[in-house]
Amino acid sequence: MILTNCAACAAPLAHTAPRCLRCETRYCSSTCQHDHWRRGHEQICEEIHRGGNAEQYHADKRYKEAVAVAVEACAADTKGQTCFICTQALHWKTKEGLVRGCSCRGASGFAHVSCLARQAEVAVERRRRHGGPGFARWHTCSLCEQRYHGVVRCALGWACWKTYVGRPETDWCRQAAMTQLGNGLYLAKHYEDALSVREAELAMERRLGAPEDDLLVTQGNLANTYEMLGRREEALQMKHDVYSGHLRLYGEEHRSTLIAASNYAACLFGLERFEEAKALLRRTVPVARRVLGEGHELTISMRQNFATVLFRDDGATLDDLREAVTMYEETERIARRVFGGAHPLTVKIGGILPKARAALRAREATEPSA
Repeated sequence: MILTNCAACAAPLAHTAPRCLRCETRYCSSTCQHDHWRRGHEQICEEIHRGGNAEQYHADKRYKEAVAVAVEACAADTKGQTCFICTQALHWKTKEGLVRGCSCRGASGFAHVSCLARQAEVAVERRRRHGGPGFARWHTCSLCEQRYHGVVRCALGWACWKTYVGRPETDWCRQAAMTQLGNGLYLAKHYEDALSVREAELAMERRLGAPEDDLLVTQGNLANTYEMLGRREEALQMKHDVYSGHLRLYGEEHRSTLIAASNYAACLFGLERFEEAKALLRRTVPVARRVLGEGHELTISMRQNFATVLFRDDGATLDDLREAVTMYEETERIARRVFGGAHPLTVKIGGILPKARAALRAREATEPSA
């Protein structure tokens, strides 16, 4: 369940918490349920029931809110454009505007979230029957084949969740939809909301006896959320365990192992454990470049993280700064070519590169013979 707090008092809910028999709104106790009924639930209970019961009603509402945010954020970029799926400027049914949150450039990639969601739903069904990209369409653009990001990814996360929330907990699509929702909330920087989804997902997987690799992925996502909320020591221990688990299961060349290594190194850096972070990245960045290629998003991200560790370390040598600047310059060029100038990764690298260059010039002025 994504509704993880009591509707009356907001206390955390157990999986077996009591619920309204008509609309399935959940409560921490029968006392809260009766109190909520007296305070107005009676008036909206039937409306929630007609909307598919509490989870579906909530998902539909949050989806509409997320789409409105995404459309507004993309308004300047989408002006005068049409949806590449339905070819209309306004969606024929919802009247929503356009978004673009991938790596498409020029006149490509504009779409309605509703059209993207329908495209993804069809792709999942087609995959079951004939093969194809399947669930990837919920997070990856069919034109540029790069992942959506920011508020567009968040809107698609809610679209995915509202599509599959009515299925049983054991249904794979519902489980994957929970992951997509958590990722979308995280990438839109709604970290508290993402945390509740991640924790609910991990509890569900443990309850259902999910395999170890699935648990490791969810724990890694949860650890990232802990870190963004300032719970870095908890995040560090979990990221260490996740990296060790992936290394044991898959070896150093597996993409999941490299993701876990990147996340662990970032957490070490956040705690200013620079030497440990540098040692880990010196081992794993060459593996990512060899296995995934220079233009892969993870490779670029890992190299950017490595450059940042070198640059931000108070004990950085002149050679460290030179290596950092070179790495920033190379990754900025690759990111701009692969993702475009508006992608968050390109923007991030471009924002820190001038600072790294300035630090290098200042050091070279004081150590001209080095």
